[in-house]
Amino acid sequence: MASNSDLSTGLSASPSADKCQNVKGRSKRWPLQMQTYLEQMHIWPKNGQHILAQYDEKSVVVYQAFKKSIAAFAVENQRFGGPDYKPDRMSWIKTNFMWMMYRCGWAQKANQERVLAIRITREGFEEILSKAYTAWRQKNEGLQTTDIEVRLQWDPDHDPRGGKLERRAIQLGLKGKTLHAFAKDFIVDISDITDFVKEQHTILQSQGPKAIQSPKERVFIPSHDKTCRDICLDFEPQQTVVSFTS
Repeated sequence: MASNSDLSTGLSASPSADKCQNVKGRSKRWPLQMQTYLEQMHIWPKNGQHILAQYDEKSVVVYQAFKKSIAAFAVENQRFGGPDYKPDRMSWIKTNFMWMMYRCGWAQKANQERVLAIRITREGFEEILSKAYTAWRQKNEGLQTTDIEVRLQWDPDHDPRGGKLERRAIQLGLKGKTLHAFAKDFIVDISDITDFVKEQHTILQSQGPKAIQSPKERVFIPSHDKTCRDICLDFEPQQTVVSFTS
């Protein structure tokens, strides 16, 4: 199993990847590096189980979609909480923007109207992965559901229009102490990117997938070989670190 890889295959930032974009005549500054979906589609693995994410040497971006009240509290306080947040329930995070768009219907599904980009520490993300159990691993080790704090699912990835791909995307269900640490301790910052999501959905509908932007994502490989084996990750060659600020 491989040693760790970092963000990029060495692609230089193109104008499309700039954080500052002009949308309908007004300048928008997003908290993520952007690139066209078409450019990324050609370099992503076509099949296999891979973690696609935007990350650097210190942090990793994950996504969640919530009702307005939960999202508003999270952005204002830079942590999760408030009267509508349910810490006793499993909460699912996704590293792959397009998988998040499929799941929330581009922010159009009920109680998923606000999409958050949550940057967490890389150390925290690695800890989450180290505790992750697939259903197969749980059964193989004879564990009960109550014994597990991180549930891992490899689901078919999807293209911008919702078409199923051969590549598998990761989603992680958190509960217990791990969810508490994620909600309060691992967070670097939380940004509401719903406006960006809606703008790109409008472009998708009018111009098609080739015209949309999406967060710049590359294959992430955990630092420890045991984690790679435990989560049934497919191997990718080592890559080059690119900082969020580059």
